[in-house]
Amino acid sequence: MTYCVGIRLNAGLVFLSDSRTNAGLDAISTFRKMMVYEKPGDRFMVMLSAGNLSISQSVREILQVEKIPNGDDEPITIWNAKSMFDATRVLGSAVRRVYEQDGPSLKAAGIDFNCSMIFGGQIAGEAMRLFLVYSAGNFIESTRETCFFQVGESKYGKPILDRVLTPTTPLDEAAKCALVSMDSTLKSNLSVGLPLDLLVYRAGALESDQIVCIDDKNPYFKMIHDTWGQRLREVFEGIDDPRWDGGDSAHPLLARSERYETLPKIGTVDDKIV
Repeated sequence: MTYCVGIRLNAGLVFLSDSRTNAGLDAISTFRKMMVYEKPGDRFMVMLSAGNLSISQSVREILQVEKIPNGDDEPITIWNAKSMFDATRVLGSAVRRVYEQDGPSLKAAGIDFNCSMIFGGQIAGEAMRLFLVYSAGNFIESTRETCFFQVGESKYGKPILDRVLTPTTPLDEAAKCALVSMDSTLKSNLSVGLPLDLLVYRAGALESDQIVCIDDKNPYFKMIHDTWGQRLREVFEGIDDPRWDGGDSAHPLLARSERYETLPKIGTVDDKIV
């Protein structure tokens, strides 16, 4: 399995992915889930992939040469698309092509056609955009209300993203938030693992040199891991324990509820249920 997150902000884009893949408890391998498609000054695109590794690797290769019809004009590829929407249409077409080639064989072997991608970036002349592409090749786009997408083991890392991220979040703060999200996922799920790939893209740059591979010796990520766990414990310990007797607590646990009555008790008297 894997965990990837893509974030679109007013200031730019943040992408983070792990690199673990496994085919069983004793068959754990490392494969990069992030691909960068770049033509400096013209376009900058990033794809994160999750799901069946053979499917996502095939999609990655086909995407570089995939074409979709464009009427009487030159077919659209990711290298000549005039919008991120059209580039994402090319990615969807690549997914469907892999399904046509491998889907029947996978089904015969009892294997689901399972893949999902986060695809985002910027093409000169338009704003940054971020998309989530499903295994059928269809896709949705991020909005101001939903400024991030996750694929893979998303549930453990989602709470911090929900609480922190807004479109106005600074890029460095968003990168920190993504790393905390990843650390929470690593803590709770063994199918996600180091090393990580982190990329930060600044709006309008059409290129990026802020990309790093993070392993278990990375000093910043070690700090994130240690500090986040410690601060969570401190916050938890700072919350009052429940007071069953009420006492002078400002937040009594045994408080009257207008919706529910106290749960009735069932017992026995002289072997009879009362």
